[in-house]
Amino acid sequence: MVLSPFEASFAPALLVCGAALAILPFCRPDDSRVRVALFTLCIVLGWRYIAWRFAESIPPLAFNAEAIGAWAFVLLEAATTVSSTLAFALMSRVKNRSGEADRHAGWWRPEDPPQVDVLITTYNEEEAILVRTIGGALGIEHPSLRVWVLDDGKRDWLRDLCTRKGCHYLQRPDNSHAKAGNINHALKHLATLTRQPDFVVVLDADFVPHSNFVTRALALFHDPSVGLVQTPQHFFNPDPIQSNLRIGSAYPDEQRFFFDHLLASRDAWGIAFCCGTSSMMRWEGLQAIGGFPTDSVTEDFLVTIRLKERGWRTVYLNERLSDGLAPEGLKEYVTQRGRWCLGMIQIFRGPSGPFSKNPLSLIDRVGLIDSFLYWGVTFPFRFACLFAPILYWWFGISVVNATAPDVITYFVPYFLAAMIALNWTTRGQIIPLLHDVSQMLTMFEIIQAVAVGLVKPKGHKFKVTAKGGQRDRVTVQWGMMRRFGLLAAATAGGMIYAGLADYAPQGGAGDGKVIVLFWSFYNLAALALAMAVCIELPRYRQDERFWTDEQADIELVGRETIGRTRRMRVLDISLGGLRMWGWSMRRRGLRPLSTSRGLGRFRPCWLDRRKALSLCASSKMHRSATA
Repeated sequence: MVLSPFEASFAPALLVCGAALAILPFCRPDDSRVRVALFTLCIVLGWRYIAWRFAESIPPLAFNAEAIGAWAFVLLEAATTVSSTLAFALMSRVKNRSGEADRHAGWWRPEDPPQVDVLITTYNEEEAILVRTIGGALGIEHPSLRVWVLDDGKRDWLRDLCTRKGCHYLQRPDNSHAKAGNINHALKHLATLTRQPDFVVVLDADFVPHSNFVTRALALFHDPSVGLVQTPQHFFNPDPIQSNLRIGSAYPDEQRFFFDHLLASRDAWGIAFCCGTSSMMRWEGLQAIGGFPTDSVTEDFLVTIRLKERGWRTVYLNERLSDGLAPEGLKEYVTQRGRWCLGMIQIFRGPSGPFSKNPLSLIDRVGLIDSFLYWGVTFPFRFACLFAPILYWWFGISVVNATAPDVITYFVPYFLAAMIALNWTTRGQIIPLLHDVSQMLTMFEIIQAVAVGLVKPKGHKFKVTAKGGQRDRVTVQWGMMRRFGLLAAATAGGMIYAGLADYAPQGGAGDGKVIVLFWSFYNLAALALAMAVCIELPRYRQDERFWTDEQADIELVGRETIGRTRRMRVLDISLGGLRMWGWSMRRRGLRPLSTSRGLGRFRPCWLDRRKALSLCASSKMHRSATA
């Protein structure tokens, strides 16, 4: 049987899928040999595709619209492939330090435990947010612990709250250098104390630490070269994509790939970095670098580099040791990502950048280049992918001058290999369409941040990510939706125009027009989802609910049933209440009495701490259930 060119073009893709089905079910995702082989294949197929693009699918370089458009697009593709190559190389290794933390737990002398100071940074957060964070911090299990609330909002009620809770309160006279300046003010105060800390924990105002946070993170400081231990950021509320598309139970939050997998892989190469909250730092190292750097709006990333320049390592403990608030609104989500991007560009342009004269090693510089390429190339390329079909339908400019069989032969195997590798190693956390939507939501702000950071890296203010507030009504982000609507209208309008006018593009796409057609429909689907995310649905609950499954005793307090109890099952719990199943509770006169493990799902403890733990952050049951 003789196959047609179109049928034969599927052979490489089928080979990739067949090999994956035959081999991967018998391998472990943490097997370094399999990871190296898998990601090497992705790199080879990626550069095979790029070689074909330069050799056969672009016109000769000339000063006309089609040549300029095609060459600009293929250069963006090549830059994106460089970024992917670095990311795949990093992902070929992975490091799990839980065993190391187990082996070195309690390395300090019991009679002289290290002094640990917890710094809670706050600016304008509500009392309800701070109450649970303070309660969780005070509930940390460590014999020598101090909790400090660093108030950059000059609020008297917060001073009173700290007095009632029994923690320390610090306020500074100005707000210079934002969060970094707030922390540095606290560090200067700690340096004046008779008992200076040995280690410092940094928490954002909305992050509730688990009771074993210090015990686990401190274990990795058995190595005197470790200057900073970063732990992952987990969230007890859905991010805007999860919330507005109502997919919180089916799709992980946008940060899960980074914290669950990418940062663990960077740690295997020795280039993990500080992400701000939920980190612990060695006091000696902080003093050596003069506190937190203030020449970037992402002071957390920069503190890792400055520590590395002084010989201190940053390591990553991939355990759920705290829970916080994801950005609740789309504006806050976009603002946060824009700040991260600007901070990275500032570092790239500054004295600690990869091309500056500094003590950083080669792998440190590669890690910085990888981070820069993610921000500086990925998002412009995402916009180019949306804009390219529009150029074709309206102006006949083809950025890919190829037939459908050629595209299937060279691009599809690379795409499938990358998706298989990423989803196998991350256990299905990458969904292509939703992944693209998450990038589209922030691409305009990030492209702007890249341009501003490259041209003017200094003089930018720190933008705080707002938390809390009323979100009990539908809010439409019309400005963002308008952008995506215009792109969708231009795409759909161009397709209609080309069809009605019998317009034949002169860009040389040939029978590859079907590829542009598929590309356009994919873009329309992604743009429709992006516009749907711009409709922020109401969040009626004041407190997040968390599932559980355990028994509770209900005391019957009616006149005829006083003293009797009923055993019921707790299904979920929040700061304000719980939901139970079992014996009918329609009658009045029922109240929870106790449970087999304390109140609700938590061990008996004093009231304020119990309220903090009602977030399901600190209970041992929750840790085992989410491990």
